[in-house]
Amino acid sequence: MSSRNSTPFHLLTGLDSALKTAAGAAGLDLALFNPEVRAAEARHGDFQANGVLAYAKQAKANPRDLATKLVAQLPDFVRETCEVTIAGPGFINFTLKPAALLGWMQAYSTPALLAAGAAAARPGEVWIVDYSSPNTAKQMHVGHLRSAVIGEALARIMAFSGAKIIRDNHIGDWGTQFGKLIWAYKRQLDAAALARDPIEEFERLYKAGNAAAEADPAILKEAQQELVKLQSGDAEDLAIWRQIIDASLTAFQQIYDRLGIHFDETLGESFYNDKVPLVYRELADTGLAAESQGALVVFHESHPRFKTQPFIIRKSDGAANYASSDLATILYRADHFRARGIIYVVDSRQRDHFEQLFLTAAEWFRRTRRTLPALHHVDFGTVLGENNKPLKTRDGENIKLKDLLGEAEERAYALVSAKSPDFPEAERRSIAAIVGVGSVQYADLAQNRSSDYLFAWDKMISLEGNTAAYLLYAVSRIHSIFRKEGLQPGDPEAEAGAGAPETPAEIALARKILKFADAVRLANDSLRPHFLCLYLYELAGEFSAFYSADKVLVDDHAIRARRLLLCARTVLMLETGLHLLGLRTLTRM
Repeated sequence: MSSRNSTPFHLLTGLDSALKTAAGAAGLDLALFNPEVRAAEARHGDFQANGVLAYAKQAKANPRDLATKLVAQLPDFVRETCEVTIAGPGFINFTLKPAALLGWMQAYSTPALLAAGAAAARPGEVWIVDYSSPNTAKQMHVGHLRSAVIGEALARIMAFSGAKIIRDNHIGDWGTQFGKLIWAYKRQLDAAALARDPIEEFERLYKAGNAAAEADPAILKEAQQELVKLQSGDAEDLAIWRQIIDASLTAFQQIYDRLGIHFDETLGESFYNDKVPLVYRELADTGLAAESQGALVVFHESHPRFKTQPFIIRKSDGAANYASSDLATILYRADHFRARGIIYVVDSRQRDHFEQLFLTAAEWFRRTRRTLPALHHVDFGTVLGENNKPLKTRDGENIKLKDLLGEAEERAYALVSAKSPDFPEAERRSIAAIVGVGSVQYADLAQNRSSDYLFAWDKMISLEGNTAAYLLYAVSRIHSIFRKEGLQPGDPEAEAGAGAPETPAEIALARKILKFADAVRLANDSLRPHFLCLYLYELAGEFSAFYSADKVLVDDHAIRARRLLLCARTVLMLETGLHLLGLRTLTRM
């Protein structure tokens, strides 16, 4: 239970390690003993170890006697840090002492120190986070929201926890749609519309080309020929394709800038076009894939469904598809980036595809004696409208993401203007941009990502409940305390002479502040940002209770310093947590 200083960042992990050490000293079989340390209900303390009960059952021993032996062997550091008690049949409870609470808050007083403490979770591991991945020549719509927001939050949380993150936007920039689009471009282009809004014009052209191809087999053949020309390197078609890609990337970046998202790589499907033949060859040569009705397919005989459901690697017409491109992508990421793991943030409708992809990659790498990165499909549910169906416009069209964010900012502007009408309009607009976009992001992240969620403006942009506006207001309220004194949170002069928390409200708030480490760990390990959202909401609530119970700016210097320290660490955890989720914060609202 040690770190670069005497106060470990992850107290739960430290206690887990200490209990294993104690178990060895007490003669327990370490192969069978799992301490099972978890955050405890407040009435039981801060942490609780439940593993003694399971071990005692296997060893046919008295659990309370075992717990007593374990506690007797705990390192001195634990006894100095915690009040340790045994409850019930053998639960071991740990309650942090006020001095330990103070020590942790003093040790982790800046974002850099928090990050240094958290970095032990995934030290130096290279992870690819594959997210957003829109199709080019189309506008991003509400269906693209969740992958972008969840992916960015996970990338930030994992990087904070020590991983070397490579953010990759695997855009859809190759495939059959381009044949129809290029066909229509050559015949129906509106140059003025292209200059005014390229993506809208490309969308119109694709719809026109697709409709024409469906109505006339001869046009479909012409469109297919345009695709062949493109894939063969025809100069004219490549120039049109590049124009489409450049305009798409520019439009995407405008959305990403509003969401605070950046990518390290944008390697679309076209990048892997020349890498696909190796996939065909190796899968065939190793006997993993075989011809079936003209297509190259993989069956997984040991899987109940996939032994009869083929994973098509190459279509019967010889064209590549998602499977071949995705396999080539895995190999490139393993070889070029030396990735320890790859995370795909893609909706739950693609579950079968990723299950087959991962099974195929595992067998391919085994047969070719390569090391396969860890592969994770981070799936998520659908954004629903008030009719409990996927969110659409009244006309049944997908809601453009830029329009959704624009409406969020307007609604936030109304909220800010009602709350702070004396602020200059420019400041209210600036605040509204942060609150509006942050509200959309946070409403998404606060849900368990596996679930669908109802998109409700009134609940989303509100100063009540678990919302971005509520948390951002809590941040600005704490900053106002320091502003009254001409100070900044974390100023040494404000905290000089601060002692350990004393009152019930002070102790409760300090205990919640320390749980930041565990919230980050849980979000990182489970790849579920909503655990961090829940922590931040509970922390803001605990601060509100403290602020109501204990006046901060009192005359007594020691009490004042102690309470300003608590305020400073609360806002540090709130701001750091919100930044990890991808939100911007405010000092005035």
